[in-house]
Amino acid sequence: MANNTKKPSFVKEVWNSRELIFRLAKNDFKTKYAGSYFGIIWAFVQPIVTILIYVFVFGLGLKMTPQSTEYPFVLYLIAGIVPWFFFSDAWVSATNCLIEYSYLVKKMVFKISILPVVKVISSLFVHFFFILLAFIIFTIAGRMPGVAMIQIAYYMFCEICLILALTYFTASVTPFFRDMTQIINITTQLGIWLTPIMWDESTMPAWVMHILRLNPMYYIVTGYRDCFIYGKWITQHSGITVYFWILVIILAIIGSRTFNKMRVHFADVL
Repeated sequence: MANNTKKPSFVKEVWNSRELIFRLAKNDFKTKYAGSYFGIIWAFVQPIVTILIYVFVFGLGLKMTPQSTEYPFVLYLIAGIVPWFFFSDAWVSATNCLIEYSYLVKKMVFKISILPVVKVISSLFVHFFFILLAFIIFTIAGRMPGVAMIQIAYYMFCEICLILALTYFTASVTPFFRDMTQIINITTQLGIWLTPIMWDESTMPAWVMHILRLNPMYYIVTGYRDCFIYGKWITQHSGITVYFWILVIILAIIGSRTFNKMRVHFADVL
């Protein structure tokens, strides 16, 4: 028999299970690379190598320079790609949480609604490292972020909410449609080019940017750059802030309702 058919309060379940979530997240982070020789080092190596490749190709090869700031391309890239690494890794891993933890899903007493949160927190550990690394690199380069850096906590919270809003839908569909993971992989590969991470939005026509700003990750990436580079405050983006949260709330409602509707069938298909 599947889990209890009573629809739970997601926020209440997560809050009441916060200690369990943190323990499971730490265990998930440790076991993810447990079978490899270098262990959790691989969690940091791949993103660093990716950054180096982009710097070599776009910074040294194509000699791209951001027109909206005097900062070197490598700093402009790092400020934008750090939140993207977290987004892509957390979304993919959280989408597969029900399949990965199928043995827990089949337990009637286990609150399966916390599993997406566990995977996001697990990815958050690596994200903390890259934020710290970015701060160190900026400081060494003589461009230490200013007081606007305190907003990083807000934008991190925004990104977590966005990921969870998306994940509760994709995770609930994946047990029935296993191709969802591949669709997300393609979406993230396309999304990194539709977000001003490796290119400067000032080079784009205004009408194109009006469309690309509909991408919620535009708000996150711009926010991280405001913290590291531009020193702008949240209040200077009131319009897009309202849009972002309306979109996240809509996605969260869709995701939570889909999850609650499908959860009684998870144990039957896993």
